[in-house]
Amino acid sequence: MEIQVLNQNGSKDSKIELSENIFGQAFNEDLVHQLITTYIANSHQGTKGQKNRSAVRGGGRKPWKQKGTGRARAGTIRSPIWKGGGVTFAHTYQDVRPKKINKKMYRSAMRSIWSKLVEEEKIIAINKISIDSPPRSSQVKLLLTDLGLKSALAILPANNETLSLASKNLNEFNIQTISSIDPSALVKAEKVLITSETLESLNKVLS
Repeated sequence: MEIQVLNQNGSKDSKIELSENIFGQAFNEDLVHQLITTYIANSHQGTKGQKNRSAVRGGGRKPWKQKGTGRARAGTIRSPIWKGGGVTFAHTYQDVRPKKINKKMYRSAMRSIWSKLVEEEKIIAINKISIDSPPRSSQVKLLLTDLGLKSALAILPANNETLSLASKNLNEFNIQTISSIDPSALVKAEKVLITSETLESLNKVLS
């Protein structure tokens, strides 16, 4: 299995051989779903929370008697309709316990995702991504235009600070390294931009 490698200006370069063991697997939907749900669950911090009416300090005494005042009945000053009261449907702090997925299942699920991307022709192979200094977002926009892309997820072998600075204000261009790939972003990506060096690293990581 071969894939065409492009230059940064969109012209054709050479072809690179893809491993059938990594890019030729059948798509295992159940395993990929398990990987993505595990990744999303482990990304939750569990620190978001508000106080409901029972958690807010005070409000133990009934503010006025039930009848005879002419006012609406009230049982506590910490009711959600009161200023300083609790939140009606409050998020509660959660004890987030990390989910686990073993290495064999992870590698198999990632191979399944990459195989699906190749099948759907979503992978754009490029020999390298070079951004001049000082980095500007216009350079990344020009790169996307030359490659005929509206948006892309770039997978790099290591952090590229210059490219990160040039693309930080662009929603249509995201960067991830091979050591910290988000499988949910990989599945949702319109196109995946990958360098020749990254492809070689993938063979080592997922084989």
